[in-house]
Amino acid sequence: MAECCLVSGRELAQVLGSVRRAPRALTSLRLAYCSSLKVLQFPQLRQLSLSLLPAFTDMGLVAVARGCPSLERLTLSHCSHLSDEGWAQAARLWPRLQHLNLSSCSQLTEQTLDTIGQACKQLRVLDVAMCPGINMAAVRHFQAQLPQVTCIQSRFVGGADLTLTL
Repeated sequence: MAECCLVSGRELAQVLGSVRRAPRALTSLRLAYCSSLKVLQFPQLRQLSLSLLPAFTDMGLVAVARGCPSLERLTLSHCSHLSDEGWAQAARLWPRLQHLNLSSCSQLTEQTLDTIGQACKQLRVLDVAMCPGINMAAVRHFQAQLPQVTCIQSRFVGGADLTLTL
């Protein structure tokens, strides 16, 4: 469904079944560039990509967290309106999250890393590359907080060009 810029969440749900009940086979959904997206309620969804949605806000993040609580992989790269406040509300709703891509989310800070570290205990892979509000000290603190994380992509964080693979 990527690049279908006129498809809304409600229309997507109608095509796939209903707003309240997604088909059992739907476990992965890629909605990059789908700028008209408003409602997503797929409780069994495991993978979701919402990359390159510059208008995606904290309100949308919380709505997705409530509508898709079973996510294990989430890509939100280049969603520049997401902030620490949105993650403070959404992270606790994703306890199964294992892979998270937040690259180029320009408003996030180390507060988001702390929130994710406290709420998403199953996380294994994190990408915070090109997030100017996150520094290497915050990445190291996150790594110490969640030793099971095996890979942290942190290129150009705080001016550094590093990838931590444990």
